[in-house]
Amino acid sequence: MERKRIHPEGPEFSRIIAGAWRWHTVSQDTVGKLIRTALKEGITTFDHADIYGDHGNEEIFGNILRSDAGLRNKMELVSKCGIKFSSALRPKTWVKHYDTSKEHIKWSAENSLKMLATDHLDLLLIHRPDPLLDPTEVAEAFSELKQEGKVLHFGVSNFTPSQFTMLQKFLSFPLVTNQIEISLTRVDPLFNGDLDLLMERNTSAMAWSPLAGGKLVGGEKEMFGKASKYNASYSQLSLAWLLRHPSAIFPVVGTTKTDRIIESAKALDIKLDRQDWFEMLQWATRKEVA
Repeated sequence: MERKRIHPEGPEFSRIIAGAWRWHTVSQDTVGKLIRTALKEGITTFDHADIYGDHGNEEIFGNILRSDAGLRNKMELVSKCGIKFSSALRPKTWVKHYDTSKEHIKWSAENSLKMLATDHLDLLLIHRPDPLLDPTEVAEAFSELKQEGKVLHFGVSNFTPSQFTMLQKFLSFPLVTNQIEISLTRVDPLFNGDLDLLMERNTSAMAWSPLAGGKLVGGEKEMFGKASKYNASYSQLSLAWLLRHPSAIFPVVGTTKTDRIIESAKALDIKLDRQDWFEMLQWATRKEVA
């Protein structure tokens, strides 16, 4: 498994990242198998958020680390904060909203540390752009968490280029990524400036839903017409298409099946021809490039 720094001053991650957002739907034993399978395949980076599994996924994952403390040193942990919704676990919240206040960012990060049974996060992201975001407060929260050693690196998720640039101006250290939706069913980031800005800043994107929520896993005979040529599944080709981009995209693959983890790891072995890449883009957009 290839490993790469997501930013020159950022963490080194596995190029395929395991997304844990559905892991509350399986048993804790299965979560343990998913973690160990990923590590065996060289997938060492795990993506979380405070809200996943109705605020429960991080604790399920943390229970595995509590039972085998040696696992933590073999992985990198990413989490996200800033979204709030009504839940029995959050009785004071009555409407879904965003909270990027200093108080909430620090509380959320520290709660994630407790749930994940770790003393630090390798990366913390603001989950969604907040129209009430005060960049001074965010910068203070990030700086304090960094100084305290609780979070090593910071980034954002779903931010536009202008929102990314604005927040960066208030920080004395770099935002190391923007986690955005990119796949063959959502190619906008190739053309709207999302990837351009990250490349300008020598920063890579994390791609959520790289298989379009399972739509690109396979089945359609005329999907790309590349499966036989590369001896690969549609999901592997879809990941290889993202990995081919010069910005060094890090796909976040969310699955509850160990065989899917093994399959995803092999996508790095596929080196797509340039014309095949464009033919897949043409399939995605239903039109030739100009």
